[in-house]
Amino acid sequence: MDYRNPRQRKSMHGRIVQELGMQIVSGGIKPGERLPAEPTLCESYGVSRPVLREATRVLVAKGLVVSKPRVGSVVRARDEWHMLDPDVLVWTIGHLPEGEFFRSLMTVRQIFEPAAAALAAISATDDDIARIGAAYERMESAKTAADLLDPDLEFHRAIMMATHNDMLAYIGNMLSLALGESIRLTSRHPNTHALSLPRHKAIFTAIANRDALAARQASVVQLDNARADANSILGGAALEPDRPLSG
Repeated sequence: MDYRNPRQRKSMHGRIVQELGMQIVSGGIKPGERLPAEPTLCESYGVSRPVLREATRVLVAKGLVVSKPRVGSVVRARDEWHMLDPDVLVWTIGHLPEGEFFRSLMTVRQIFEPAAAALAAISATDDDIARIGAAYERMESAKTAADLLDPDLEFHRAIMMATHNDMLAYIGNMLSLALGESIRLTSRHPNTHALSLPRHKAIFTAIANRDALAARQASVVQLDNARADANSILGGAALEPDRPLSG
C-alpha cells in the first residue's frame, strides 16, 4: 500500500471521508477550525446534504470532528483523535516523515511489548506456544524481506493472544497495520534475516520455558536492536523490500 499517495475511494461518501480526513490529519484544517459550510461542500462534491452528513458522522466516529448546533463541524484537538482507527492511522502514516512515525511507534511498542511477553510466559497454553513457534518457523523459512512480513506480524499477534488479556489482544490487532510498516522499514537492513531471527527465537524460547523475566528482557533487546537498525537505515541507503535476505 502506498500511504503517501492513497488510492481514491470509489464511492462519493468514501471520497468525502478520505479527503476531509486527510486534510485534518495533515493540518490543512487545524484543531478548533470549522469544516467548510455544508452548502459549500455539497456544491464542491455534487452531493446532497444527507450524503454529506453521513460522511461527517464517520469523521465524528473517528474522533476527528465534533458537530455543534448552529456552529457546524469543528476539528477536535489531536489528542482526542482515535489514532488506532485504521483510516486515521493510514492518513497519519502518510503524512508524518518516516523517521518521526517510526520513533512514535517504537515508544509505544517499548512500553507494552516487553510486559506482554512476560505475561505470555506466565499465561500461555500449550496451543499458544505452538502458535508462536509455528510463526517463528515461518520466519525461519522466509526467503525475502517481503516473505518475512506476515510471519513476523503473526509472531507478535500470537504473543498478544497468549497473554489471555482481551485489551492487550485488541491493542495488538489494532497496531498490526502500524507494526507492518515498522517491520517493512527494518527489513531494508542488509542483514535482516541474520539479525532478526536470534532476537525472536530468544523471545519464543523464554515464553516456552515459562520464564517471564527472560521473556521481558528478550523483548527489550529485540526492540532496542530494531530501533538501532532503523536508525542506520534512515541515515543511509535503503534496500529494496524484495531483495533476497542475507544470512
